[in-house]
Amino acid sequence: MEQLGPEQLRPHVDPDSIPFATLREMEEGLPVFGQQRAVKALELGLDLDQHGFNIFVAGSREAGAMDLALSLVNRMAARKECAPSDWIYLHNFLDPDAPISVMLKAGDARRFKTDMEELIDNLRLQIPKAFESESYLVRKEEVIRQFNKERTAIFEELDKKAKEKGFLLQADPTGMMVIPAGPEGQPLTPEELSKLSKEEQDQLKAKSEELHREMGAAMRKIHSLEQQVQQRLKELDRQVVDNTVETYIVQLKEKYAQYPEISEYLDHVRKDIVLHHRDFRPPKEPPPGLPFPVPGATPSFTRYEVNILVDNSDKGGCPVVVENNPSYPNLFGVIERQAQFGALFTDFTMIKSGSLHRANGGFLVIRALDLLKRPFSYEALKRALNQGEIEIEDLGEQYGLFTTKTLKPKPIKLRVKIVLVGAPFIYQLLYGLDEEFKELFKIKAHMDIHVDAGDKEQIELLKSARYVLESRELLDMDRAGMARLLELSRELSGYQDKITLCVKEIEEILIEADFWARKEGAERISATHLQRAVDEKRNRSALYQEHLQELLERDIIRVETSGEKTGQINGLAVYNLGDAVFGKPSRITVNIAMGKEGVVNIEREAELSGKIHTKGVMILAGYLRSAFAARFPLTLRATICFEQSYGMIDGDSASGAELFALLSAISGVPIKQSIACTGAVSQKGEILPVGGVTEKIEGFFDLCRARGLDGSHGVIIPKANVRDLHLRQEIVDAVAQGKFSIWAVQRVEEAAEILTGIKAGEPDGEGNYPAESLFGQVQQKLRQMFQEARRLMKEKDEEK
Repeated sequence: MEQLGPEQLRPHVDPDSIPFATLREMEEGLPVFGQQRAVKALELGLDLDQHGFNIFVAGSREAGAMDLALSLVNRMAARKECAPSDWIYLHNFLDPDAPISVMLKAGDARRFKTDMEELIDNLRLQIPKAFESESYLVRKEEVIRQFNKERTAIFEELDKKAKEKGFLLQADPTGMMVIPAGPEGQPLTPEELSKLSKEEQDQLKAKSEELHREMGAAMRKIHSLEQQVQQRLKELDRQVVDNTVETYIVQLKEKYAQYPEISEYLDHVRKDIVLHHRDFRPPKEPPPGLPFPVPGATPSFTRYEVNILVDNSDKGGCPVVVENNPSYPNLFGVIERQAQFGALFTDFTMIKSGSLHRANGGFLVIRALDLLKRPFSYEALKRALNQGEIEIEDLGEQYGLFTTKTLKPKPIKLRVKIVLVGAPFIYQLLYGLDEEFKELFKIKAHMDIHVDAGDKEQIELLKSARYVLESRELLDMDRAGMARLLELSRELSGYQDKITLCVKEIEEILIEADFWARKEGAERISATHLQRAVDEKRNRSALYQEHLQELLERDIIRVETSGEKTGQINGLAVYNLGDAVFGKPSRITVNIAMGKEGVVNIEREAELSGKIHTKGVMILAGYLRSAFAARFPLTLRATICFEQSYGMIDGDSASGAELFALLSAISGVPIKQSIACTGAVSQKGEILPVGGVTEKIEGFFDLCRARGLDGSHGVIIPKANVRDLHLRQEIVDAVAQGKFSIWAVQRVEEAAEILTGIKAGEPDGEGNYPAESLFGQVQQKLRQMFQEARRLMKEKDEEK
């Protein structure tokens, strides 16, 4: 048993031990410190360029998990030799629904896009000129003249034959016809034809039919000649266009000779321009009177455009992308659609990149919880990593929800390092439930939450605070402020010999302390400003605590802090509301009677006891049997209850207090109500450490202070919890003045003696305790209850 002194109740840092007068005299550090294990794992994962060695940073936001990941990723990206690539999509002339993806050197995508735009602009200017050139016109006229010559010869030959047979050949816009002619070559009138004999008429008819056959053959020959000349003119046009295009295409092919895909694409461009050369010629006048423009009335050159998916022309080193909204479209890109005349249409120029495209060849950082909350994103990301390529597709089609005609862009090769940042429990869930996760994320960078408070670690903490001052443009801090900051870091860790690694909490305190310092007109942040920031933050979250404290002070919630009671003790509980953690004293009572049930947990019977609390009650029952009923059966029914408790109770920190109340009820020895107790108990009678000791002591102290401290008040805690104490200065002062006491114990006997003022007693060789001792009275009472139960059973048997 040890009664703690003031120096043991909270950590203290001597300002004179700090070798700097102000914080800005120190060297600026990193935003995150003391994470050597995580840093080593991150550096390995970032440097190991093999499939599956992606990284999961397991740490909380307060510990600066994202800051650590980004700082190391950016450092690696700057150090690593990496040439980020450009990616473009081009029209596929063989399969328009499957655009072509091409990887280029950084900057070449933008240059190629400019070159293609200049190519089309030049051809729209030069192709019309080529058709206006003298050489083209001469060749075209030669083709037409030759056609006219051959057609004239056919007509002359046909006319000659018609005259030889006594007919005239006449042609008009509707066609050609033969008319019988007279001796002098004039056309015969119908009257003259009717005067001919039947034999002469039959001869004319036969000759007419023969001429019509020859005329038909001539017309077919002329039609064939027309087709030939049309084909020759088209071939001439294509040849002229091809010659015009060839010069520009050859130059581009030479410029981008290192890209076979570009060379093949330019060949298709050349063929397509020749095939659609009329699109490059001046448009015909549109039909008059149309009330609105007709889609497709003007030629489209979209198929010759270059869709730059990723442009790294202005970026150096490996790309680092942080995706804060990892939805499926944001990760994998999207094919956009445009509404026109009530319909949606798309083309390869509407393919937009995702963060995976932009991070390709580098690093992609994502918060794990954000990724898991977005439908389809996690599974699609795993598929992309396994396949080593990025596919852009509609979610509806991918999962079979609907099928529409759309684009199927060619996949893009993927080589990226994924860094997921999330809480450790998310890592454990994924590792245990997802077989693919452990194959894809082989590196775990596990961040700690506190570190030993050595000189080196404390200097690193101050350097990190110096970084916050610079990044947030805060006031400087004096030596007293630095000492208080080191004390606060230990308080936040929950241990006197450790400092917290939750840098975000420290940053928040520094920002608020700077506010109060500026409000006072101070030149530097001092200890008083830091303390005010802590107090103000606690006060903002203390509404429920104050209401509960009021109920205790008004005795609506009954907790006695004076006098003595049998079978009654003050236990200590902790309320954790997220932004507020505070202690609350609770009255625990025990009643006993003769029976066989043993220790009955009323909370369990009412289904208000958690599993750990139930276990604690069973453990104290085991200790009771071992210590006092080794030689006779335990004939006892003891009911344990948390008075005025209407919610779930869990944890074993009250098992020690429950045991002491039980011993008091059995022995009839009262317990001092001015003392509260916390600590778990083992079956061997050890008092084991529990959580929230500081808050528990503060909760009971506040109630005792409100009712008036008289020197009798105090709290019993496990000795192992002494290193966890970070009590408020007013409690330390009260202990120094003898108004409040704190005892640290290791065994049940020590605490029982403090609570009752009676020696617990030691057993002899047969396990019997001295009769005047506390444990002797407990043992004697249990033996009496057993003997009385045996007597009653005997009388009952005799009556039968």
